[in-house]
Amino acid sequence: MAQDLALAQRHAFALARTLMVPVTLFRSGNEFGVLPSDELDDGEVETIAEFDPFEYGPAH
Repeated sequence: MAQDLALAQRHAFALARTLMVPVTLFRSGNEFGVLPSDELDDGEVETIAEFDPFEYGPAH
């Protein structure tokens, strides 16, 4: 878990591109976390953003 939103966003994007699955950035209390979207129950935490690696073009 991270306390810096910008850091959490960068890690979430990198994780989505590495795993090639959508991931969700969420807030739990005063911290941010990232999980694959299909493993997260929406009612448990406050969703901040979802990163889908297929939304973006190729890296090159």
